[in-house]
Amino acid sequence: MSTSDYDPACLPDLLPIYYRRLFPFSQYYRWLSYGGVSKNYFQNREFSFTLKDDIYVRYQSFTTQNELDKEIQKMVPYKIDIGAVYSHRPSQHNTVKSGTFQALEKELVFDIDMTDYDDVRRCCSAADICSKCWTLMTIAIRILDRALREDFGFHHLLWVYSGRRGVHCWVCDDAARKLSVAARSAVAEYLSLVKGGEETARKVVLSDPIHPFINHSLSVVEHYFQQYAIVDQDILGSKESVDKVLALLTSHIKKDLTVLYKDVKDPMKRWDKLCNLVECKKSTIKKGQYFDKEIMLQYCYPRLDVNVSKGVNHLLKSPFSVHPKTGRISVPIDLKELNTFDPFEVPTISLICEELERPRADEAEEDDMKDKENEQEAGERRRIRDYKRTSLAKYVKVFDRFLEAMARSRKGEMLKKSDLQKDF
Repeated sequence: MSTSDYDPACLPDLLPIYYRRLFPFSQYYRWLSYGGVSKNYFQNREFSFTLKDDIYVRYQSFTTQNELDKEIQKMVPYKIDIGAVYSHRPSQHNTVKSGTFQALEKELVFDIDMTDYDDVRRCCSAADICSKCWTLMTIAIRILDRALREDFGFHHLLWVYSGRRGVHCWVCDDAARKLSVAARSAVAEYLSLVKGGEETARKVVLSDPIHPFINHSLSVVEHYFQQYAIVDQDILGSKESVDKVLALLTSHIKKDLTVLYKDVKDPMKRWDKLCNLVECKKSTIKKGQYFDKEIMLQYCYPRLDVNVSKGVNHLLKSPFSVHPKTGRISVPIDLKELNTFDPFEVPTISLICEELERPRADEAEEDDMKDKENEQEAGERRRIRDYKRTSLAKYVKVFDRFLEAMARSRKGEMLKKSDLQKDF
């Protein structure tokens, strides 16, 4: 279903149905409780809601899943953001002595937005995306996921499509949630390569020897670069785009290529000429021996919003929130199917609400009997039954697998601790 089938004017009618029948509250609560890691962990978490007409409500907090469920159904937020776990209940922050209300923990988060690539993509700009430039998000996930797992040793990474033009990463390991602002900044800086604003032409500068992390990143970029940059974005096609690439080179390489490009029109051959020339000039250039690699990284390397990652109290859009402009659900991404993930295939709220209304032949009467036994359990059972009948099901399944892996890891840690205590 394309976004054109979604009408933002219908959102006030669709959201109550979505929150009542489809939002995965049980898994959501399970995620943010972290197995009851500490007594007040969930109730000290900040949620913020953006309501109709852009009314913004911060410092919401809830004691139980039931309370969260009821409040969201009552307030019907257009957008949900998740903040830090605080020293006190966020809803009572005004009653706490000044200076004692502190953000203590939060997942290490990353926000990659397609608008930050506007200087290097030709197919779209601003909030628009297409299958050509979506490759940039695939590259970003591949590079950052490997680095966070292998270079930093994190295990529990939840990658989420924002619902419009980007992706978010939630690093949920215990060690990641406890990181200080300085440590978060250090991780974000380590992962940042593209530096400088609009006035800076050459945004990636490599030094010799190339750091192993950059080599790993280059191997990812090289896999996608020719199809993405040379073919799809045609960066060596028009004079304007060629000039942009040549601006990243020293004057004598630039001069030689300008002459060569008069006879060579094919973009792929032009790229080969550039690489060969850089290779030939390596012995004569003290700096800039990696121009070809710098160009690849400048055009394809992930562009992080470092400020989102640095702050413990920074809010980030919640998974399973609905994007009001596109109507798409902010869904977890299955990395096993990353190359085939299509943001335009992500269900809209109008589609899943429509799927709910389709007649079903297998509605069991016994469920209705059970439903009368316990209102909360019945509501939960109905919700599971409902979302399984929609396109949302496969994304909730990805979330379930993520939660199961965290639970297994927690269990392993507890067994290790008990074995250590027995040794004493």
